[in-house]
Amino acid sequence: MDFYFLPIPPWLRYDSAKLIQFGILLNLVFAVASTFTAANLYYCQPLLIQLSDSFGVSHSEVSRVPTLIQAGYATGLLLISPTGDLVRRRPLLLLLVASSTLLTLGLALTRSFSAFAALSFLTGLASVAPQVLIPLAADLAPPHRRAQAIATVFSGLLVGVLLARVLAGVIAQFTTWHAVYYLAAGAQAAVLVALWAALPDCPRKDAGVGYFGVLASTVRLAVTEPRLVQACIVMLASSACFANFWVTLTFLLGGPPYNFSTLGIGLFGLVGLFGAALGPLVGRTIDAVVPWHATLAATMGLLAMHAIYTGAAGVHIAAVVVVCLGLDLADQVQQVSLTTAVFAISHAMRARLNAVLILSIFVGQVMGTAVGTRVFVRYGWRAAAALSLGWTALQVGMLLARGPHCARYTWVGYEGGWAWRRDAGADSRVGVSTRAETDRERKAEAEVVEAGADVEKGDLKAPAV
Repeated sequence: MDFYFLPIPPWLRYDSAKLIQFGILLNLVFAVASTFTAANLYYCQPLLIQLSDSFGVSHSEVSRVPTLIQAGYATGLLLISPTGDLVRRRPLLLLLVASSTLLTLGLALTRSFSAFAALSFLTGLASVAPQVLIPLAADLAPPHRRAQAIATVFSGLLVGVLLARVLAGVIAQFTTWHAVYYLAAGAQAAVLVALWAALPDCPRKDAGVGYFGVLASTVRLAVTEPRLVQACIVMLASSACFANFWVTLTFLLGGPPYNFSTLGIGLFGLVGLFGAALGPLVGRTIDAVVPWHATLAATMGLLAMHAIYTGAAGVHIAAVVVVCLGLDLADQVQQVSLTTAVFAISHAMRARLNAVLILSIFVGQVMGTAVGTRVFVRYGWRAAAALSLGWTALQVGMLLARGPHCARYTWVGYEGGWAWRRDAGADSRVGVSTRAETDRERKAEAEVVEAGADVEKGDLKAPAV
């Protein structure tokens, strides 16, 4: 039973004698759920002027709404998403989606700006379901398609970011902002039903660790795991570049020599669908190689794209289009490969590892937006582009400081050669689940984590990923 009263469909009940099958259909359910919960964070952005007029508040006051939603989301990343390692994920996800559905309905119904602002924060807090789904997908997917499963959920999340802005703008143009939130609540209600009917019940991982122990171990992971620290620094710098690029691109296209309209500038955002469409293919490629090599190749691609942008962004629009496409693809490869590598650190702590990684992305986006905008306004587009080029060079340096096969607690250096193809046999020897992973092995992995001391059974060396 979910919540002691809601029956679990018989085909989804946990059975230790059977291995949970994670097929394409379930992967797509995860992706769609990520789409409509992540969209909650962005519906308000095209609606700010309507919200200002409707509530009778200034533009300055209404601009607090996106900040409150993002603040709620950051709080959820810190306080809720790590609990995926503590509680059963099925009821946690059902509770999160049900909460975000009701809160979104509250946004549609309220007539008070203060209530709208408070509900916005709570909606952000409840919209962390994708950050529970991503590590769950990694847990359920067979190792030979784990990166593909992660990439598919990431693609759903990216579509949600793009879809929210487009839908909100179009719907509000012809009706009112209330209709946007009614539609969002309806979509999430449909997601809730889909999750109830498709999400398998899984046992909790850490039976002996309490909530504050999970939070404490999350903090410890951020400073004691070399591979995680490396990935966080790379992702922080990469997301700063991403935010810097897209925010300052608006200023570049809106001014000379291009002078694009708001609609024309907005259409560039749809380029993001290119990366989303390639997500499963990207994941399948990463599944076949050592993630470090995929990350390095993607980062070198980012370096090339930022170099082109620095040299030619203000010269010809073709350069901007090429860079948009290239950055989108390379960012997707980099994020999925880094996530795959980080998840290999510990099966039992994937929710906490993911929380730390996503927080680094969040901080990077804030940094890129703030610093990039200031540099663009003061020094122009080329200086802002050069800033991203420098941040990308930092990423390359961080990757080269620690090789692909280093032992788990080696901070700097190279060990174990340069093999680029993934060896499934090596994975099984060092603790990464094999395709024939049994339920007994999963339970054994989950039992070895005690209050932040993550020493997996027989795992004295980092997985060869």
